[in-house]
Amino acid sequence: MSITCLIRYQIDPFQREVFQAYAENWGRIIPRCGGHLVGYFLPHEGSNDIAWGLIAFDSLAAYEAYRTRLKSDPEGRANFAMAQAQRFILREERSFIETVQGTFNLPAQITG
Repeated sequence: MSITCLIRYQIDPFQREVFQAYAENWGRIIPRCGGHLVGYFLPHEGSNDIAWGLIAFDSLAAYEAYRTRLKSDPEGRANFAMAQAQRFILREERSFIETVQGTFNLPAQITG
């Protein structure tokens, strides 16, 4: 994958379970619309109101095609509407990042 869309969410910490259901829904929707879902991540320790989603694409053009398909996907539209109605996402930021070759997905190497 050439680029990854990094989505940083500020969530209502009292609606963590609702955000989790929202993220799980994307697990079905994103691949169907052409994105490579790297994963959604909830806070575990430290800040309790920041979550992330990572979706990879071959190019910005592939991302734009994905966005078009996503807007016409009934389940995708319903998931967006649910987020707006329940207001568990307080803020959302998107950044596009690329992998530094030789650094991604390396296995642990425990010695000694």
